Amino acid sequence: MTEAKPAVAFLGIGLMGGPQARNLLKAGFAVTAWNRSIAKAETLIPLGARVSASAADAVREADIVVLMLENGLVVADVLFRQGVAQALKPESIVVDMSSIKPAEAKEHAFKLAERGVTHLDAPVSGGTIGAEQGTLAIMAGGDAGAFAKAEPVLRAMGRPVHVGPAGAGQFAKLANQVIVGVTIGAVAEALMLAQQGGADPGKVREALRGGFAESRILDLHAQRMIDRDFVTKGRSVTHLKDLDNALDAARHLEIPTVPFTALTADLFRGLLANAGDLDHSGLIVELERRNGIAA
Repeated sequence: MTEAKPAVAFLGIGLMGGPQARNLLKAGFAVTAWNRSIAKAETLIPLGARVSASAADAVREADIVVLMLENGLVVADVLFRQGVAQALKPESIVVDMSSIKPAEAKEHAFKLAERGVTHLDAPVSGGTIGAEQGTLAIMAGGDAGAFAKAEPVLRAMGRPVHVGPAGAGQFAKLANQVIVGVTIGAVAEALMLAQQGGADPGKVREALRGGFAESRILDLHAQRMIDRDFVTKGRSVTHLKDLDNALDAARHLEIPTVPFTALTADLFRGLLANAGDLDHSGLIVELERRNGIAA
């Protein structure tokens, strides 16, 4: 006999959460959706979702509750001030896929454990494209047994890997964001240098493909820089939040020198102040501004 699929509540139907929830529905999971602006959740109704007007109502019958929210403050508000923690079934599993501070994830895990609820911090990488295609990299921290129970749900959204105890998923996400942010900055600086030297940046990208500089960043983000296509696929404000969280984590771990992270955060701060919340490939815009280069 085939084991019944767990009932899922999905809280946060935004740029990422919307396509993630759609993939769960396509995989045959019963999904109850909630979003602060209910109209976004209602877009899932034609696919079979049930929509709740409150987050607490959404989770009452759920075996697994997935959160995809803006930051740690919002996660804490939804869990502990909007009645979600009180409404959760004992032995249910909360899977927080938001990008928050590791210390916040550990605190949420502790508070939920007092109520007999298991918590996984499982942030993601892959952006809206990965969310739509169900190919997200999912980094999960928490109890290994809970991960095994939640893994079928996670596999409907991407490629989950259990990376360690509570908070470890968030540390993995911070590592990801440092690598991605620094690499975007390096690619932007390299293309700017090549173009100012008279080289065709598109041809430079083509020439570098397949060599040691090859990466997803060179593939996708360099093309956006060349096309000047900064329509948001990865928000700069969100990337800066993650880099600031990495800097905060380094301070708490007494790691005083993280120069690449600090410089990249400074560049994103300048981008947001001077050009607004462009796609994070728009980091080249801030580098051009600082060097007095007209686009």
